[in-house]
Amino acid sequence: MVLEFLGAAHEVTGSCHYLSFGDKHILVDCGMEQGPDLYTNQEIPVNAAMIDYVFVTHAHIDHSGLLPLLYNHGFRGKIYCTLATNELCNIMLKDSAHIQMFEAEWRNRKAKRAGKPEVVPLYDMNDAMSVLSHFVPCDYQKKIKVCDGLEIRFVDAGHLLGSSSIEMWVRDDDGTEVKLAFSGDIGPGNRPLIKDPEYIKDADYVIMESTYGDRKHNTPPDFAIALAKVIKETLYERGGNLVVPAFSVGRTQEMLYFIRRIKSEHLLPEFENFEVYIDSPLAVEATSIFNKSVEECFDEDARALVQQGINPIGFPGLKMAITSDESKMINFNDNPKVIISASGMCEAGRIRHHLKHNLWRKDSTILFVGYQVPGTLGFSLLNGAKEVRLFGETIEVAARIENLPGISGHADVEQLTKWAAAFENKPKKVFVVHGEDKVTEQFADHLKDTLGYEAYAPFPGDAFDLATGEQVREGSRERAEKKITEKSRASSNVFARLLAAGQRLLTVINKCEGMPNKELGKFADQINALCNKWDR
Repeated sequence: MVLEFLGAAHEVTGSCHYLSFGDKHILVDCGMEQGPDLYTNQEIPVNAAMIDYVFVTHAHIDHSGLLPLLYNHGFRGKIYCTLATNELCNIMLKDSAHIQMFEAEWRNRKAKRAGKPEVVPLYDMNDAMSVLSHFVPCDYQKKIKVCDGLEIRFVDAGHLLGSSSIEMWVRDDDGTEVKLAFSGDIGPGNRPLIKDPEYIKDADYVIMESTYGDRKHNTPPDFAIALAKVIKETLYERGGNLVVPAFSVGRTQEMLYFIRRIKSEHLLPEFENFEVYIDSPLAVEATSIFNKSVEECFDEDARALVQQGINPIGFPGLKMAITSDESKMINFNDNPKVIISASGMCEAGRIRHHLKHNLWRKDSTILFVGYQVPGTLGFSLLNGAKEVRLFGETIEVAARIENLPGISGHADVEQLTKWAAAFENKPKKVFVVHGEDKVTEQFADHLKDTLGYEAYAPFPGDAFDLATGEQVREGSRERAEKKITEKSRASSNVFARLLAAGQRLLTVINKCEGMPNKELGKFADQINALCNKWDR
């Protein structure tokens, strides 16, 4: 029974953990890496076709985004997650595939003119659609027997609609029994709409995140009042537009919740009928999923509103832009308005068009409501850029640039400690993952000093025998020389697909042992015919 850490080890993104016991091969999360690459994520140690099950903690792309690629490489097992995560993955993985294909098409137009090789997308829409058919949606708090020797249960992590921590009971062939707890991303509690994180009482081994394991959140303001002030100054006093870059899933719905409060509580009596546009097809679909997840995921306050016939994220004056024509028409509307659009860091999506039309306007405001990664357009704007390049044009930054701090989907160090302290008996070991390089080490030391836990921050490739608790393989401590970009991955993806297909063929051949000789002979003839065709 071996647990190996593949991604989000000494890094924040690309979550992926591999567990093997008996003849079973399991992944917990299969996320895409985003941002700087300090350590190279490890390859899955077995052929993708041998993976039996994937358990997904939540729908964010850094936890689910490589599932279509896993399918592309031969995976045909089952993917377990909560009901809302299943719904969100259904839109987010297809959106991710669209982005992969669009970027490859855009690069190929340039590559063709420059005589460069064709760029192949990391995966395509067929991969996304196909892997979605392998999802198994599950209820919270229901213990599920996955197979002999393996049971799981999802509990609410309070991070995103449908987010979960996963309890896992594993029994090896020799009778060894171990319980694991995977924290997923833990929410800070007291967030709009969704429930607070639930606590797990016992586990032998804990795998927990540490995103904010080195800091405390400031006491948050009343976001509705703070947002009303910015809206008043921009729309009412200056007659401009308020442009809000926001992630389509989670942050957009929170902004709608605050704006509904502004209108229903008359926090802006001078200008109550202001218009609000959601310009992101993904956000529109995600908002629909939020509205369908009331009983499963909403907190008491949000459910109480629904029971009164009030939509917590709906209000008069809310308009949804689905088509590109509807998006373009927003900027031909001269009325002062709020425009919420993706992506949250301004790196892609329709938000860039709205920035082009509003950055040069002194009467407009760009309001950031989430963390901006260094190197992104959002980071540059938030840190005083005087001009930016958009669609081949240089745009002067004359608009006000504002930030609404304190909105976070992650627990801080005190809230993480509270989650870890909920175990009634000390776990044998706590593995600290999903944090920046030094933060994972710092939070592991914090758990040792504060709770007396045996805690360790694994590196990519580190593996542990859970029967003995001993480390059986040491991963690489060397820093990555350069980031493995999606572009470089995509350029070699076709040959990788061929290798994966060959590995899958070997897996299928091994499963054929014991079949009738006539069928085996027919299969062998087909393989030899294929080899004769391509052996050049």
